[in-house]
Amino acid sequence: MTSLARLKFYATQPHACSYLPEEQATTLFLDPSQPMDVQVYAELSEMGFRRSGDHLYRPHCQRCNACIPARIPAERLQLNRQQKRILKRNADLTVTDVRPAFTEEYYGLYANYIEQRHADGDMYPPSRDQFHTFLVRDLPFSRFYEFRLDGRLLALAVTDVLPNGLSAVYTFYDPAEERRSLGRFAILWQAGEVARLGLKGLYLGYWIKNCRKMNYKTEYRPIELLVNQRWISLS
Repeated sequence: MTSLARLKFYATQPHACSYLPEEQATTLFLDPSQPMDVQVYAELSEMGFRRSGDHLYRPHCQRCNACIPARIPAERLQLNRQQKRILKRNADLTVTDVRPAFTEEYYGLYANYIEQRHADGDMYPPSRDQFHTFLVRDLPFSRFYEFRLDGRLLALAVTDVLPNGLSAVYTFYDPAEERRSLGRFAILWQAGEVARLGLKGLYLGYWIKNCRKMNYKTEYRPIELLVNQRWISLS
């Protein structure tokens, strides 16, 4: 175990919450001057931290605890009928593991996804600089998983490979392929990869009960939620 007691953290000033408009959010960041060590990252992921670009963070709000870290214990995942159909529907896709990089192909897919699916969010409008800063980082544990159909890129899952599991950083896909449920398929595929690698779980970020966009995270059962500093399982 790494001594987390020696790490420094900084809290932001309260700012508007991007998920619950009526709330003020505060974010706790690991001191960015400290190297992003994979073991530290893994231990902090057990405490609900996430990565965005070069930063590790977690919500640290005074009046609200709505953001609950969620992970899928991959070896115990029980697929429902819809999830089995999604896997079958996408059996014709090939998945390739590559190092993070900027390409116009990646950016075109990303920009289309943000414009079509998240025009009401804080990542709109997309830009090349935003894509690079957010996703294309030179970190040894960061991977791009390409999902292709006959060579055509349909989805990209940005994923961190940690000693305790995979952390699903961000996934974007072709909105025109709605029938495939590519976002859900990417989660199912990553959960399968966790099991194949013999790791603990797939870390999905935060689940917020009253946020409709987060509902999909509890479709996977069992799901584990970090509540009062303990991971509890919901079957």
